[in-house]
Amino acid sequence: MPRPIAVQISIAAMRHNLAHIRSTLHHQVAPLGRPAPFIWAVIKANAYGHGIDQAVKGFAQADGLALLDINEAIRCRELGWTKPIMLLEGFFSIEDLAVLDEYTLTTVIHHWEQITWLKQAPRLRRPVAVMAKLNTGMNRLGFAPEQFERAYQALLELQQEGVISSLGKMTHFARADDDPSITYQQLLCFNTVTGALPGAISVCNSAGTLTASLQQHLPDHTEQWVRPGVCLYGASPFAAVSAHELGLQPAQTLMAEIISVRDIAAHQGVGYGHHFISPKPMRLGVVACGYADGYPRHAPSGTPIMVDGQLTRLVGRVSMDMLMVDLTDITSAQVGSQVVLWGQNGPSVDEVAQAAGTIGYELLCAVAARVPRQIIE
Repeated sequence: MPRPIAVQISIAAMRHNLAHIRSTLHHQVAPLGRPAPFIWAVIKANAYGHGIDQAVKGFAQADGLALLDINEAIRCRELGWTKPIMLLEGFFSIEDLAVLDEYTLTTVIHHWEQITWLKQAPRLRRPVAVMAKLNTGMNRLGFAPEQFERAYQALLELQQEGVISSLGKMTHFARADDDPSITYQQLLCFNTVTGALPGAISVCNSAGTLTASLQQHLPDHTEQWVRPGVCLYGASPFAAVSAHELGLQPAQTLMAEIISVRDIAAHQGVGYGHHFISPKPMRLGVVACGYADGYPRHAPSGTPIMVDGQLTRLVGRVSMDMLMVDLTDITSAQVGSQVVLWGQNGPSVDEVAQAAGTIGYELLCAVAARVPRQIIE
C-alpha cells in the first residue's frame, strides 16, 4: 500500500471563505453607502500550495484572479477562466507582451522599463489592462511617490494611443496585520499622491480586506478591488486573531498515520541529537511525515498534533520522513491511528506555524510534491 500520508484540499472550504469575505466586505461598506469592492482572488505560488486547478473551481465566483507566474495564468485560461487575471509582478520582458495579448492578462506596472517596453512593443491585437503600483512604504515594488504622477501620465498617454485599456492605481501594505498606524500612513500617502488621478484602486491585501476601519479612509465613488490571499485558504493574516474567529475554514489538511508505537523509560533520548529527553516513562508514536513532506524541521517539542481526535504534541527533532508524538495519554492510539498535522479536525496551520517560529503561509506552500493530493469537492 502507499505510504500513509496525504494532503486534502477542500474546494468547499475555498468557496466558503470567498463567500464569507465577500459578505464581510458588504457589511463594511454598506454603512458608507458604497457597493462592495471587487475581489481579486490571489492564487500565486500554485494557489498557496492548493493547486491552480482547485483554485479556479473554488474561487469561481471571484471577480478576477491574481498571480505571478505567466504559465499559471495560461493554465487558468485553459481551464476556462474568462474573467480578468492580473500579474502581480507584471511582465519581465518585452517578449512577454505577446503572451499578455494572447491570453488577455492584466499587468501591474511598477518600474519605468515596463513603460518603455509598452511603448516599444509591436502593435497588439487588443489594449492591455494595467494597474500602476505606488510604493507607499513597503519599499519592495512600485514607483516612488515623487515619480508616480509622471509615470501615470505616461500610461495615460499610452491609453489615449490605444496601447492600454483600463488603468488603475494600487499599493501594498507592509503592516496591515499588526500596526494600523503604519497602514494609515501608507493610505494617506496613497490618497495624497493618487487622489487627483483617474482609475480604479486596489490597496487591500488579506489583512487590509478584513480591517473594516480602512474602508472609511478610501475615496468615495471609486471602483475598488481588494486582493485577499491567505484568508481564502482558511488561515489568518493576523497573529492575534484566529482563522476560526474570522469565520474561515481550513482548505488544506495534512494527514498521516502512526506507523510504529513504543514504550520508553524515563531519561531516554528521542530522535536525532536527543533534543528531547523523556521526563518519565512514555509511550511514543512514529508518524509517517517529515520535513521532506513539508512539515517544518524546526518545529520544537510541544508543537500541537492531533491523534485519534485527541490533542497531543510533537517530541524530538523532526526527521526527513518521520516525526514522533507523545501517546502517553492516548491509550487508544496504535499503528494505523489517524494523525492530523494541521487542518480540519486538527490544530490550525497558524498554530503549528507559531510553534515553529514561522507563518502559516510558508507551511501551506511547502507541502512537498511527493505527498498525494486528495481533492474534496
